[in-house]
Amino acid sequence: MARSAGRVAGLALAFLTAGLLACGGGDEAVVADGTPSGRITVFAAASLRGAFEEIAAGFEATYGGTAVDFNFAGTPTLRTQLEQGARADVFASANRQQMDLALESGVVEPPFSTFARNSLVIITPADNPGNVKSPADLEHEGLKLVVAREEVPVGVFTRQALEAMSAAAVFGAGFGEAVLDNVVSLESNVKQVVAKVELGEADAGIVYETDVTEALAANLARIEIPDALNVVAEYPAALVTDRGNDATARAFLDYLLSEPGQAILARHGFLSAA
Repeated sequence: MARSAGRVAGLALAFLTAGLLACGGGDEAVVADGTPSGRITVFAAASLRGAFEEIAAGFEATYGGTAVDFNFAGTPTLRTQLEQGARADVFASANRQQMDLALESGVVEPPFSTFARNSLVIITPADNPGNVKSPADLEHEGLKLVVAREEVPVGVFTRQALEAMSAAAVFGAGFGEAVLDNVVSLESNVKQVVAKVELGEADAGIVYETDVTEALAANLARIEIPDALNVVAEYPAALVTDRGNDATARAFLDYLLSEPGQAILARHGFLSAA
């Protein structure tokens, strides 16, 4: 009799264990009615760090029992990690091109949502050793310039802006090439460009407007790029195909587009998604 009871108990434990494994268990668990719960991982462009950390705090306060982990890096690096099997729930890109490539490879699901926009600015160390007063000064011989690599979104936009300047009579046809001849370092994300300039390892850099934060304002000077020659970057986000927490991932995307989420992005200098 005792043996029979033990067998029943063992079978019950086996079924319970199988059920827990099927549900995913741990922080990925989501209640049956789709209410956000548990932990998600968001792969996000490096330029989003400050805003997204504040957004995560607001999201977690709104949805008790949730937690958001981040992987911040250059967008191409993040996409490659996903394509190589890295696990995440949400992918937030700094440009449409990288999102299109992620869609093409199947690591994210359509549709995606544009949740913010950004533009470019020239930065120098606060003491401005290169005496950069306008974009035209970027072609001065001997200037040490640092920009992002050409496959990184901010690097793509930098080159697009330089092409626009080269097409403007005030700069001249060879302007963009002359500026790129002054590049002493190519970085894999925009935060590294900021760091090189802040540390005085370069006379100037081209970054997003949002990268000149209050914390860095005392160490950096900024030179505006005329609106007609600037580039507006669109930031799209999408669900990762092999996500572990669907309900919370969807709620996070909704929060990005919500009034509180947009207000946080605006405080960090991002342009409206509308």
